[in-house]
Order: sequence, then structure tokens, then C-alpha cells
Amino acid sequence: MTSDSVEPFNMKNRLDTTFNIAPSEVVVDKPETVGIQKPPRLTQDDITKDYEYTRGNLYSIIEKGQEAINGILELAQESEMPRAYEVAGQLIKSVSDATDKLMDLQKKLKDVNEEDKKGPTTVNNALFVGSTAELSKLLKSQHNDPNK
Repeated sequence: MTSDSVEPFNMKNRLDTTFNIAPSEVVVDKPETVGIQKPPRLTQDDITKDYEYTRGNLYSIIEKGQEAINGILELAQESEMPRAYEVAGQLIKSVSDATDKLMDLQKKLKDVNEEDKKGPTTVNNALFVGSTAELSKLLKSQHNDPNK
């Protein structure tokens, strides 16, 4: 008998005797499947909270950056070291980036609010099917009779 022709049950018995162990059954519990739930749609309150939180953080960053700029400029003037001026320049750039982010935040909030107010738009196109002679008759009749 070759190993290819060994039935799975016989192979199990052979392994049990080879390793001197008693056969045992392993019970495997099926894991519970949990469906993925969509997060709830953002409400206007959530958007407002996020906006106020982000705005507060940006204000804090800008204020702390202003204090740091004042301190590093004093240090740069006292020491007259080029590295201190380089750090001051980088700090000024960081604070200006934070102010740009604050302005972008205003624009994004405005875009979100306009997106909510935008409703479906209906486009009604009138199409005249006929000859040019019929169209000119129709236009003349409307021109002559203003009640139509």
C-alpha cells in the first residue's frame, strides 16, 4: 500500500500510533458573522460640531505659533545667529499655513452648506417638431395674438 492510496481515516490512525497519542475529536465552533453597518449620515449638528472643534484647534495653533514667533525673533535678534532666523522663518511659514487652513475650513463649510441646500433641478426643454413653414406660422400667430 502506497501513501497516495491511503484513505484519510487510515492515515489518521497511522499518525495516532506513530506519535503514541489517543485519538480525539476537535470541535470547531463557527465564528459569528457580523454584518457591516453603514455609519449614519452626518447631520448638520455633527458638521457644526466638527467645524467648531477644528476651528478652535486652528485658533489655538495660530495663537501658540504667534507666541513662539515673538520668542524666536527676540532670541534671533539677541544672538544674531543665522540658524535662529532660519527657524523663525520656518515658524512664520507654519503659522501662515495654519491661517490658510482656517480660511479653507470656512470655504469647505460653505460648500457643504450649499450642497445641502441644492435640490434637484428640473430642466424642461421644449422641442418643436415640424417644418420651418409651420414654425413661422406658429410664431406669426403668437405675435399677432398676444393672449396665447
